[in-house]
Amino acid sequence: MWGSPETEPWLRNPQRRRIGEIWFPASDSVPILVKLLFTSDNLSVQVHPQDEYAQQYHGSRGKTEIWHILRSEPGAQVAIGLREKATPERLRAAALSGEIMDLLKWIPARAGDTFFVPAGAVHAIGSGLALCEVQQHSDVTYRLYDYGRGRELHLDRALEVSIPEPFEARRNLPFECPYFRAEKFTVSGSHTIHAPARNTLLIALEGTGSVGGEPIGAGEAWELPAGMGPVEIVSPGGVFLATSEPR
Repeated sequence: MWGSPETEPWLRNPQRRRIGEIWFPASDSVPILVKLLFTSDNLSVQVHPQDEYAQQYHGSRGKTEIWHILRSEPGAQVAIGLREKATPERLRAAALSGEIMDLLKWIPARAGDTFFVPAGAVHAIGSGLALCEVQQHSDVTYRLYDYGRGRELHLDRALEVSIPEPFEARRNLPFECPYFRAEKFTVSGSHTIHAPARNTLLIALEGTGSVGGEPIGAGEAWELPAGMGPVEIVSPGGVFLATSEPR
C-alpha cells in the first residue's frame, strides 16, 4: 500500500506496478538480509525487538538495521527515535491518538545519508524515498501506529521493547555494529576483492559492470563466499555496497 512505481534503475518496471521491497536474502551462513525499499506514502510507525526478546517470544533473531538513502524527493524524511523522553503510558496514549507523529524525531533524508536503527528504536520511513536497508535476517515487527489503515497494532509488545528516549541516528559508511558491517565504494576501472574473510553480499547501487567476468547492474546482488580467490569488479563508475558479519 505504500510502495512506488518509481523503482528504476534498480528494477525494470514497464507496467509501473507499485512495489515496496526487493529482498536479497543471503545463504544460511550469512544471517543478513538486504532490501531495497521504494515509498510513495509513509510506512507504519513500528519497532523491532532485541535478540533476547525475539528469541523468547518468536524463536527468532532481533532486528537491528541501517538505511542508506539512494534517492529522495524534496522534503522526504525518516523518523528514528523520539524527540524527548517518554513514559510507556505516554507512548501508548500517543500511539492511540496519532500524536505519536509529533513525538517522533523526524530527520530530513537525502541521497547519500545513512541512518542507524537499533532494535528498540521507534521508527518510520516517510514517502518519496528509495533506500537500501541492511538488517539482521528477521521479520519480527511491532506496529504502534498505521494512519488508520486497519492493520493490527502490537502496542503491548512494542512498549516492552521500545527505547523511550532520543538518540543520534546519523552514521557514516563504512559502518559496523555487533550484527553486520557495511561499506560503500565506487569502481572506476577495476577493483579486486582479495579472498574475503567473511561471506559477503555485494549489491550494485549505481551503474553497470561485471563481477568475476559476469555482468552486474544496479539492483542486483552477488554473494561472495569467505576465502574464495580474488574477485575482480570492473565498472566505468559503478557504486557498490558490500555487507558481511562484523570483523
